[in-house]
Amino acid sequence: MTTTRPADEPVDDLDHARDRARMLWWLSGFGVALVLVLLLATGLGPVSVPPLTVARIIGHHTAGIPATADWSTAQDSIVWLVRVPRVLLGALVGAALAVAGAVLQTLVRNVLADPHILGVTSGASTGAAVSLLFGGSVAAGALAASAFTGAAVATALLFAIAHLNGQMTSLRLLLGGVTIGYLFSAATSFLIFASDDQEGARTVLFWLLGSLGSAAWSSVATTTAVTVAAIAALVLLATRLDMLAAGDDTARALGLSPGRLRMIVLAIVALAIGGVVAVAGAIGFVGLIVPHVARLCVGAGHRRLLPLSALLGALFLVVADVVARLAFAPRELPLGIVTAVVGAPLLLVLVRRFQQSPH
Repeated sequence: MTTTRPADEPVDDLDHARDRARMLWWLSGFGVALVLVLLLATGLGPVSVPPLTVARIIGHHTAGIPATADWSTAQDSIVWLVRVPRVLLGALVGAALAVAGAVLQTLVRNVLADPHILGVTSGASTGAAVSLLFGGSVAAGALAASAFTGAAVATALLFAIAHLNGQMTSLRLLLGGVTIGYLFSAATSFLIFASDDQEGARTVLFWLLGSLGSAAWSSVATTTAVTVAAIAALVLLATRLDMLAAGDDTARALGLSPGRLRMIVLAIVALAIGGVVAVAGAIGFVGLIVPHVARLCVGAGHRRLLPLSALLGALFLVVADVVARLAFAPRELPLGIVTAVVGAPLLLVLVRRFQQSPH
């Protein structure tokens, strides 16, 4: 008696190989694109610097390549002290927001969810408004600390509301986030109304729309630590997130506690959102739009979705920041306006697609 191998096994192996190849292709392609865009974006601005000169300056500071007469001291300072931290910070913020959006859409089981839905962004904005209007200091460190504190308070409130009268569920998490968002948005508006500092009020309004203008190597270092740790932790939870995406009942049948997983993931996402909002302000649409584009490329599996979302988010925000810098140079356009101009039409396309879907 002989045994035969199920006919579908080679097909499954072939499908897995194709999925891996497709994922590597997308990651490699967008990875190369991101490196090129970072190089070009560093040279663009009111004072343009050729890409080759940018590469030489970066090589001089990172690899010890000897300085030459090809660039001036002013160009060296502009590239290394201003532009490089700015584009790196933009890439980190975009990656964090995109990954957070992808995870939140799974967490609340709503494909139109984004980081703003948690209310953490609004909490960070309120904290920043307190620092800018009443803190007596506009130092980047004080602003970031105040914004992060606001995000932490909003997260604590969200945990409390989501656990009222039972276990945390998608609906309670969604309603709690919306409630907290409105609450902190009202608090921020009241702070602006109550302040007599008109210049401070304008600064708050500009910050609320997002900006990378305060980028420095210190903020890049802290944001790198927060973003890399958060994305790595979420990638490690990718298989469990796939189970949760199948529904709470399915997740429980597979031995998973949906409420506990939501609490862990929410804490990680809140840390990431609080960290990036503290240094870049409230930037919308990145976490809403980018995950959908990533799903079109590699599907809904989180082990593939999260890395590609990070790359696409970084790419998208760096390009948006270049537009914000150049559109009305030497004045800088708030970054949130650029992302909204791009994101709003894409959101309409998504809504129309959902209406036409038979499901």
